[in-house]
Amino acid sequence: MARGFFNVPKAVNEPVKGYAPGSPEREELLATYKTMFQQNIDIPMHINGKEIRTGNTKNITPPHDHKHIVGQYHIADKSHIDTAISTALAAREAWSSVSWMERASIFLKAAELLAGPYRAKMNAATMIAQSKNVHQAEIDASCEMIDFFRFNVSYMTDIFKDQPASSPGIWNRVEYRPLEGFVYAISPFNFTSIAANLPAAAALMGNVVVWKPSDHQAYSAQVIVDLFKEAGLPDGVINVVYGDPVMISDTVLASRNFSGLHFTGSTHVFKNLWKQIGNNIHHYKTYPRIVGETGGKDFIWAHNSSNPLQVATAIVRGSFEYQGQKCSAASRAYIPQSLWEAVKKHIIAQTKEIKMGSPEDPSNFVNAVIHEGSFDKIASHIDAAKADKEVEIIVGGNHDKSVGYFIEPTVILTKSPTYATMTAELFGPVMTVYVYEDAAWEASLKLVDESTEFALTGAVFSTDRYIVEKASKILENAAGNFYINDKPTGAVVGQQPFGGARASGTNDKAGSAQNLLRWTSVRLIKETFVSPTDFKYPFLG
Repeated sequence: MARGFFNVPKAVNEPVKGYAPGSPEREELLATYKTMFQQNIDIPMHINGKEIRTGNTKNITPPHDHKHIVGQYHIADKSHIDTAISTALAAREAWSSVSWMERASIFLKAAELLAGPYRAKMNAATMIAQSKNVHQAEIDASCEMIDFFRFNVSYMTDIFKDQPASSPGIWNRVEYRPLEGFVYAISPFNFTSIAANLPAAAALMGNVVVWKPSDHQAYSAQVIVDLFKEAGLPDGVINVVYGDPVMISDTVLASRNFSGLHFTGSTHVFKNLWKQIGNNIHHYKTYPRIVGETGGKDFIWAHNSSNPLQVATAIVRGSFEYQGQKCSAASRAYIPQSLWEAVKKHIIAQTKEIKMGSPEDPSNFVNAVIHEGSFDKIASHIDAAKADKEVEIIVGGNHDKSVGYFIEPTVILTKSPTYATMTAELFGPVMTVYVYEDAAWEASLKLVDESTEFALTGAVFSTDRYIVEKASKILENAAGNFYINDKPTGAVVGQQPFGGARASGTNDKAGSAQNLLRWTSVRLIKETFVSPTDFKYPFLG
């Protein structure tokens, strides 16, 4: 029972630790990595707070050392999914009635635990099983996850404060109820913070969740489960399952009580799920909320007024950080002819400085791609480019999966703006450049807008404000996150709410109040203090 109007702690972004040589955080993280790398962890499913082990397991192997086994996770059959659903629904009555302050305190505590005792473990798990370097793990698995928890609590209070006006003798108020049913969260391998936020955002607003993490993120997902448990999240609120994604989704979406999908992953999968939900619509108790962040073919466009070194640096960072396995990663660039030689020189020089290898060595900027299927897809596009006389590989182009799934950072130069790697989403460290005639800058912007189905992130470079304004207008619908004179990656919670439209998702902006609103069902309450006693209105005379 609330006995006051409470202010939550002011949300501030978690400072990013530097991990400089000799720093205590570096020594702690590398020691934790080494210990965890040599362990063999057995990861259960988590249903109603119980650890479920089926004996049907799959191995967890680091992408950068795929012959080494660090653990295994247990696979569900349909009965486990049914139990997860019924468990969530059973937990809903108590959880939905818990005051918002108590829910807030759980996730604020999770943020503090992650900022302290869980930080090295969460980062190390992400480095091992998702092959992120020290910096990429820190900004994702620690800082962004902490920011999600802190800022979501702040956004929740902002939402609750949004109340309607009242007339004399009448009190109007709105309640932000959880959805009637349960939410299904499907999270990706590439961001540990997103994996945590998909179920947590819905749970914070009073919902119960069936969560299916990516198989390739199971190690850090287990650390997330441990974190939530220590923070005080009640049993049954978030239930974690692994297994055949088709079977799990079929079972979940067949439930009459399915009330929402919180998804990050491929465009194709999301569209199929949307279609499946539509086919089942007459079966559901309520219209399900569908929230998804999907694919991208993100761009960097430069005008001839740009600084070539700044453009090249944005290309190298935006394309090759985390091996290009970010939804926001730059993978196509449009450079004016007059700037190309200078930009090319800087790209080649910077790319050749990049070291590639295990995340255990902090000097490695690039690590392995997530699995063999991803490696084979990216490698096939690179090999096709090598054999194509119409394109040129100006740097990189090598790949080797003997020890780990390593793809050398690669830049392809094409004469066609519709060449395969200019339009296809590769999710790897491959950038394709199209050089346009300076005078055709406006036409090149239309190419950017019309060449792909996606609209997630993009960047324009120019020192001419007229050009910036024109580019912003032409590309108005080409990117949900639009960057001026910066790379198109690195959105920070509380500063750059993230999401795109077209085939890139529903643009419900993770890290904002817009996203949290999707997990509420508003009830308006009108209370009249002195009720009328005569049906007649004045106009009746």
